Amino acid sequence: MFIQTEATPNPATLKFLPGRVVLPESTFEARDPEAAARSPLAAALFTVPGVAGVYFGHDFISVTKAEDGSEWAQVKPAVLGAIMEHFQSGVPVMAEGSHGEIEPSDEFYDEADHDTVVTIKDLLETRVRPAVAGDGGDITFRGYKEGVVYLEMKGACSGCPSSTATLRHGVQNLFRHFLPEIREVQAI
Repeated sequence: MFIQTEATPNPATLKFLPGRVVLPESTFEARDPEAAARSPLAAALFTVPGVAGVYFGHDFISVTKAEDGSEWAQVKPAVLGAIMEHFQSGVPVMAEGSHGEIEPSDEFYDEADHDTVVTIKDLLETRVRPAVAGDGGDITFRGYKEGVVYLEMKGACSGCPSSTATLRHGVQNLFRHFLPEIREVQAI
């Protein structure tokens, strides 16, 4: 099994490409060992010293290293080994009965803004999320109120130094182009 790795804009996160589907229909993020318990692969990755976060996309795994002085030179080989061992074992990525993240029902917006929210979600799905996934992360809609769009950054995007610029100059400008009523985009 050959696993490719790619750098991401977040120097604390590497993107691992196992050459197969990781999660077919959803995503999964674990920022601690307790959250990782839903996934045998995530749990195995959290046993690697220096791993602080794991994100699974359709065909990639983003791993974030701890800010405790851990270096990729030490962490990367152990992560590669854990991923290879997992896929060769035949064990599913998610524990039986567990699924990746389903879009939460705690989105907030006024029903009068429904058409605006539909356009925001369409722009996210068709133009923003594919580009962000290319960098090992994800971005999801959380709410809209009084001209402000609230988005959640995941994977390599969470805590990335350039994510603020991505939101302000990329996503915000895109939304404003199609929806002039949008004043601002904020990460939550």
